[in-house]
Amino acid sequence: MTDTPIPHAKPTVLVVDDTPDNLSLMSALLKDLYKVKVANHGERGLRIANAEPPPDLILLDIMMPDIDGYEVCARLKAEPRTRDIPV
Repeated sequence: MTDTPIPHAKPTVLVVDDTPDNLSLMSALLKDLYKVKVANHGERGLRIANAEPPPDLILLDIMMPDIDGYEVCARLKAEPRTRDIPV
């Protein structure tokens, strides 16, 4: 039996933005190099960030209704599971 190298999976980028056009644009720009996950509000972004596997990078809009980007970032950095994900 020989060891066959497993191809490296694309890194995952989570894009959190309340503007659908921004989500579409970022997905189109990043899809060739990254696995892109999108969230249209802060709570959903937090759920996706805490899921398995976690994203490798989070692109986060600041101005969003309900929970703004600063609060999302503060919650991410307060959790041991997500604190080391670059935002």
